[in-house]
Amino acid sequence: MKDRELAESILKVTREHPEYSYNYKQIAAVLGVKDAFIRKRIVTLLQQLANNGVLKEIERGKYQIKEGNKELVGHIQTVSKGGGYFMSPKIEKDIYVHPSNLKNALNGDKVLIKSSLYKGKEEGRVLKIIERVKKEYIGVIEISEKFCFFIPDDRMVKTHFFIEKKHVNKAKNGQKVKVKFLSWPKNAKSPQGAVTEIIGNPGEINVEMNSILSEFGFPTKFPVPVIKDLDSIPTPNYDKEAKKRRDFRKVTTITIDPVDAKDFDDALSFKELDDEITEIGVHIADVGHFIKEKSIIDNEAFQRGNSVYLVDRVIPMLPEKLSNVLCSLRPKEDKLTFSVVFKINKVGKVLDTWFGKTVIHSNHRFTYEEVQEIIEGKKNTFSKEINVLNEFAKIIRSKRLDSGALNIESSEVKFQLDDKGTPIGTYIKVSKEAHQLIEEFMLLANKHVAIKMGKPAKNKLVSPFVYRVHDDPNEEKLNDLKIYLKSMGYEIIRKKNKPISFSLNEVMQKAKKRKELQLISPMVIRSMSKAVYSSDNIGHYGLAFQYYTHFTSPIRRYADLIVHRKLIKSLEEKNSHSKDQLEHTCNHISKMEKQAVDAERASIKYMQVVFLKEQIGQQFTGMISGLTDWGIYVELHENKCEGMVPLNSMKEDQYFYDPEKKSTTGYKTRKTYTMGQEVKIIVKKADLHKRQIDFKIIN
Repeated sequence: MKDRELAESILKVTREHPEYSYNYKQIAAVLGVKDAFIRKRIVTLLQQLANNGVLKEIERGKYQIKEGNKELVGHIQTVSKGGGYFMSPKIEKDIYVHPSNLKNALNGDKVLIKSSLYKGKEEGRVLKIIERVKKEYIGVIEISEKFCFFIPDDRMVKTHFFIEKKHVNKAKNGQKVKVKFLSWPKNAKSPQGAVTEIIGNPGEINVEMNSILSEFGFPTKFPVPVIKDLDSIPTPNYDKEAKKRRDFRKVTTITIDPVDAKDFDDALSFKELDDEITEIGVHIADVGHFIKEKSIIDNEAFQRGNSVYLVDRVIPMLPEKLSNVLCSLRPKEDKLTFSVVFKINKVGKVLDTWFGKTVIHSNHRFTYEEVQEIIEGKKNTFSKEINVLNEFAKIIRSKRLDSGALNIESSEVKFQLDDKGTPIGTYIKVSKEAHQLIEEFMLLANKHVAIKMGKPAKNKLVSPFVYRVHDDPNEEKLNDLKIYLKSMGYEIIRKKNKPISFSLNEVMQKAKKRKELQLISPMVIRSMSKAVYSSDNIGHYGLAFQYYTHFTSPIRRYADLIVHRKLIKSLEEKNSHSKDQLEHTCNHISKMEKQAVDAERASIKYMQVVFLKEQIGQQFTGMISGLTDWGIYVELHENKCEGMVPLNSMKEDQYFYDPEKKSTTGYKTRKTYTMGQEVKIIVKKADLHKRQIDFKIIN
């Protein structure tokens, strides 16, 4: 029995006799539950229902239905079918809000709700909209003689906006525009808005990419004051700076980055101290030297939170003069860095760690492909250094996995674009040893900075700090994963006294051999909690680190810049921010990180639609990658594009989805579709506005 069903059963018992209070034994007796595990779940659910304000705890361990439920403040997340869910950190389970009870609340709005029981389930009703969180929307304007309406791109917004003629701002019928929310008058069917920016004509790739950026809150250019502020940043006198820093300019140093990278924010130095010990420096661009705290550029970087990587462009967190010139660790140039320097013995044990400001001079700029060739045997001036670094990386990686780190291998789909930026093909970018070499040393530096800042020293208080945290997996999500894996022919076999990550790694190894890893890995990731920034250190489950932060990418992540500033203040023994202020910052940069990921996914989906729009009617073979109440998702073998077969389009039978079996079955024919199944499809429709691809299965 799932938690949701069990909770409903508990509520049914308490609702039938609202005058009585029950403990877990009495609930179990009424439900006829004897299983010890389920009885334990009843204890947990009774407490959760009390926390959510549905039940009240009369005395220790005894609960009664609470008819007059309390009012709660939180945010609404609407869903594509209509209605939404009320979310608040004060409740453990989101509360469903029926479309008729939204009271004109839009996706993301801060609201006051009242919850009550409806047919044994808890539902919410919006009493008041406290704040319209999203102030601007992207979409298409429709202008007629009498009316002007705006249709948002955001599918979670179920209403059109009314635009008065005086607020059209020279926009033409059918154009993509940005609209500011003005008000939603009482008894009006639609909110009112005003056009603030004309983006261009729908369907043009540049217009659509700019629309995606605006939709997720990222500007397409830097404000004039930011550009002007750049003039006040001088090029450093490196010889003068070297007197204040540790000088690594004569130590062999290299960078390893993607072939199209321009912002090189990390470098590795290599020096053999003797036959037993090697000194390896992880050198990171010293962005904090150029950007002063609370300056115009700093405020802009904070608002952006991170660089955004769309299919055809990068929207940098910092202006090009900083990201690609002054801060970028370009070859054959002196550069200012903030470094973590390790002394490591032959068996990969870190003997000593040094933190501080440095000056480096990169001897060579490598691409991942060039380093991979050297690892595979190609000779180069730096072959020895790269191969020794790679051996250390493999030892460090092996130790990390032995500690319980998740080993999720990822392959990334990339588009081949023509001169106009139109997708003409796809290819798979696979993570190889060259990528893992850099990854392991970056992880090592991040971990040791977090230990330095977070591990209490004798007789010293720990200063507030920004950690990168990853909570333990939720049992309910793990149960869903078990059902999914079972439907695919896999089983999670728990290892005694070991975290579940060991068992999941085994499943993924089997999936790799069966060439089903691309289906299993995303589901494992979805079953995990999301990694976020926090001033409360709870460790990083996925990496199996007790202390972890982000230090190694300050050109493209604001979190790393904060960490640099906190670390230097600690080294100089100066005071830093309050914890409350830092937690507010953590929440903001976590939010902007999520929006950047969502923007990237939207750009990928749009390019997939553009790519397949030219192939309507074409046949492809693919693999079922998702099953829902409304459709069957299929990922094509040839180009890795994903589309959906709507269940209501399968006219030969009435199909229904079984969440327990993770399968979709025909009511009459009993024909069944399961995850991982190979199917042939025809591309039926490619909707650029909805970023949606429809397939039809060929029987």
